[in-house]
Amino acid sequence: MKVNFYTSLREYSERKEEFNKAIFDVVESGSFILGPKVTELEEQIKAYTGAKHAIGVASGTDALVIASHILGFTDGKEVITSPFTFLASTSCIAKHNAKPVFVDIDEETFEINTNKIEEKITPNTAGIVPIHLFSQMNNMDRIMEVASKHNLRVLEDAAEAFGMRWHGKHSGTIGDMGIFSFFPTKTLGGYGDGGMIITNDDNLAQMTKMFRVHGASKKYHYDYIGYNSRLDSMQAAVLSVKLKYIDEAIKKRETVAKWYTDKLSDCEYIRFPKIKGDQSPVYYVFNLLAEKRDELADFLKENEIGYSIYYPIPLHMQKCFSYLGHKKGDFPVAEKISQEILALPIYPEITEKEVDFVCDTIKKFYRK
Repeated sequence: MKVNFYTSLREYSERKEEFNKAIFDVVESGSFILGPKVTELEEQIKAYTGAKHAIGVASGTDALVIASHILGFTDGKEVITSPFTFLASTSCIAKHNAKPVFVDIDEETFEINTNKIEEKITPNTAGIVPIHLFSQMNNMDRIMEVASKHNLRVLEDAAEAFGMRWHGKHSGTIGDMGIFSFFPTKTLGGYGDGGMIITNDDNLAQMTKMFRVHGASKKYHYDYIGYNSRLDSMQAAVLSVKLKYIDEAIKKRETVAKWYTDKLSDCEYIRFPKIKGDQSPVYYVFNLLAEKRDELADFLKENEIGYSIYYPIPLHMQKCFSYLGHKKGDFPVAEKISQEILALPIYPEITEKEVDFVCDTIKKFYRK
């Protein structure tokens, strides 16, 4: 049996008429850049998340770069974040010549260890970028407490966290600004790139609206040196269809996660991350820690089972960040987890039979 790590085809097949209509309505309207469909999605995101403002941009990476610029993460300022994440969560800091300052992760959640943030703060620290990864949010109570005490700005990287809530507050709405990615594999994913910046601050929202169109307050009137980063109307139309069913999709992901935990609970070579705090998790990915991870991954591949490794090399050990001067052993928890973590297929349309096959294959590997 072949089990894809992810496929969009099953969802498309289920709602083909809705998706086709949404796409062709955009084609027939002739409005492809920003326009009514983007405005409609922005209003829907505001309603779903509770954010005061939502501004569509071209990708989650652009959202991080633009928000970092607006919040002053520039020109030698220090910004605290995690080394255990995707490149864009930190390259957005480096691109503006600010300095990423890494804090090791919690071994049970894989989120930034909030108890270690304050010791990294200096007079040059400008902000914190918490990254809500895998299935849960960071401890935002602690992060906001530290930020308030030291007058720091907070940019929530919620690229993978659509639908997650901390004490009932949606990801991205607690800090100064938050961002989402609509990359196709995401919980709310389009049929191409797309992203969104959310904020409850009127001034930050107004700046973001200008920054996404070259820094213009109105056509050919430029207040800032901005960006060309606009959410595509066709992507917005697709996302509006998907947003109608997002709660159902999140619930199905939870069911799939429970299948995995129940079926693998008796496998002594497997460990699962823990959910901590008063939050509503969303299983965008399903990670576990596995003994002989690389050998297991090879065995899954041999049996046509898709998998991914988030992330095989922590950022402090990446060549592009060698200028920061870190060495192996500086962030031991991130380094340890990177050697054990493995993500299994999870999406709303995966079947229990497929999950059974994945779990049976894993157990077969360890019986060899």
